[in-house]
Amino acid sequence: IPGELIESELFGHEKGSFTSAIKQRIGKFEQANGGTLFLDEIGDMSLNAQAKVLRALQEGKITRVGADRDISVDVRVIAATNKDLLKEVEEKNFRLDLYHRLGVIIINVPSLNERRDDVPALVDYFLEMIASEYGQSKKNIDRDALEALKIHNWTGNIRELRNVVERLIILSGKTISLQDVESYVLPK
Repeated sequence: IPGELIESELFGHEKGSFTSAIKQRIGKFEQANGGTLFLDEIGDMSLNAQAKVLRALQEGKITRVGADRDISVDVRVIAATNKDLLKEVEEKNFRLDLYHRLGVIIINVPSLNERRDDVPALVDYFLEMIASEYGQSKKNIDRDALEALKIHNWTGNIRELRNVVERLIILSGKTISLQDVESYVLPK
C-alpha cells in the first residue's frame, strides 16, 4: 500500500479529510478491535506509519485521518516481513521501539530452499486445494517430477511453489510428469 494510503487503511479516515474521502471509513485497527490484525511486510512501512502503529500498540488508541478524537482499540498484532529488521533499525528505516514492541515472540521461517523436504507435502496440499478451487479431481504427480520440484531454486518461496503447481495443473495431463516440470517450470 502506498505510504499516503497506509494510515487511512490502518486507522480509517473522516469524510472530507482528503480529496477522495467522500465518506467516513473505519480502518483495520478498528475492524480488528478485540481480535487479531496481521500486518504483512511491516518492514516496508514508512516511519510515520510505524509511529502510529506503535502508539496503537502501546496506548491502545488510534486517530482516524482528519479526526480530532482518539478511539480506543484492543488489538493483538501479528507482523511478518522478509527483511532483517535489526539491519533496518541500523539503517534508520525501522523504529527500534516498534521492533521491541512487536518482538514478543519471533518466529524465523526458513526459506523453502532451506527446507526442501517440505516440498512434497506442500505440493500435495496445493494439488488438493487448487483442484477443489477448480471443481475437478486432484491430479497425481510422478516421483521424478516431484524430485525435480524438490531441487528447484525457489526464490519466490511458497507463493512461487503454489503458482507453479497451479500452472502444472492447468497445462499437464492426468498425471504431472517430469517432462511437464521441465517444460513449464525449469528455465530454458
